Amino acid sequence: MTATDTIFALASGAGRGAIAVLRLSGVGTGAIVARLAGGLPRPRHASLRRLHGPTDGEVLDEALVLWFPGPGSYTGEDSAELHLHGGPAVIAAVGAALASLGARPAEPGEFTRRAFLNGRMDLTAAEGIADLIDAETEAQRRQALRQADGALARLYGGWVERLTRLLAHQEAAIEFAEDDLPTDLGDQARAGAEALRAEIAAHLADGGRGERLREGLLVAILGAPNAGKSSLLNALAGREAAIVSARAGTTRDVVEVRLALAGVPVTLADTAGLREAADEIEQEGIRRARRRAEEADLVLAVFATDVAPDPETLAWVRPGVLVLANKVDLAAAPDVIGGVAPLPVSARTGEGLEALRACLAEAATRLAGAGDAALLTRPRHRAALNDAVAWLAEAEAAPLPELVSEALRAALRSLGRLTGRIGVEDILDVVFRDFCIGK
Repeated sequence: MTATDTIFALASGAGRGAIAVLRLSGVGTGAIVARLAGGLPRPRHASLRRLHGPTDGEVLDEALVLWFPGPGSYTGEDSAELHLHGGPAVIAAVGAALASLGARPAEPGEFTRRAFLNGRMDLTAAEGIADLIDAETEAQRRQALRQADGALARLYGGWVERLTRLLAHQEAAIEFAEDDLPTDLGDQARAGAEALRAEIAAHLADGGRGERLREGLLVAILGAPNAGKSSLLNALAGREAAIVSARAGTTRDVVEVRLALAGVPVTLADTAGLREAADEIEQEGIRRARRRAEEADLVLAVFATDVAPDPETLAWVRPGVLVLANKVDLAAAPDVIGGVAPLPVSARTGEGLEALRACLAEAATRLAGAGDAALLTRPRHRAALNDAVAWLAEAEAAPLPELVSEALRAALRSLGRLTGRIGVEDILDVVFRDFCIGK
């Protein structure tokens, strides 16, 4: 596979439909489209053309043809779109014609990969496009769209620019010590490294909100048997997702439903009742319940109002846990459970459920940071930024100017991994532009 190949792929949904869009990209796109359509249309104008087979001249379809000469295309290469009738036979016939003319089917993500290689976007924007395709909720869509539009690229690019300048000044102080340069360049580099390190560290201290929004939150429902956990799950989901029974221990495994709260995707997990297990199957269910609670972003501790609070669930009452007093249709909710004022609800009658949904929506927004402009969305971002922070700290403490330079260069490489773009020429440009050395 080389970047000189001409590639094609179905850019619309698979299966039968009114319209199917085939996208092409590569150096041979113009010649291939001209052969099929009897010439190229005006750039960026839809033209109705009959597509003819390359060997027998048979009409394959009547389609809208769009031509996007590079570099002003999505990939930065010559590109085209064929808007076909959406029957499988039409798509297959046109695809076979493209292959016979030298194009090949694209690999997954290859169009966006070429856009990156041709400088049309950086890695964070490419990841944003992938997230936009996978977005389930409005909040995910907005975050992905901000990233695809360059919100993270602008933030990281600003840090790269500042660090490049710091490194260039430090290198200049070492290499051109005999020239008429400011004498405090080394001190400026250390001070700049300290300020940048603090800024990146503040960005890292986000509680993982961007990753939570991208991947979704996990909410675990804990409580004793017959506390009404499964009924609450069904009420929040709006369907019978879990089996409800008066028999204690009905839920033996984790039951999950997926829903959206304030635009944030949430997996709500009903778990086995916490108690001394009657058998090994229930014991495993309780072990899974505790593990799911430990992994959860939010825990709902459910107590039934018609019985005394059980010690197993009380052990989970802590800051950040939402305490619910369920079955208020049977008995009044206590003022305090485990030192916390509970939220009174009834899964049976619906009392308090709107307040519960509002609490869950507020927690989802707080935990996922929906609406924040530029959040970390992937572990690789966090790893690269942590490396950069560590190297900037090395630069601040380095005893020799040469070691400061090496630490700044390593920090710059770490930041460069985020966007995929950094090179020696960037540093040289700053050196000679700022100091006019060698003129």
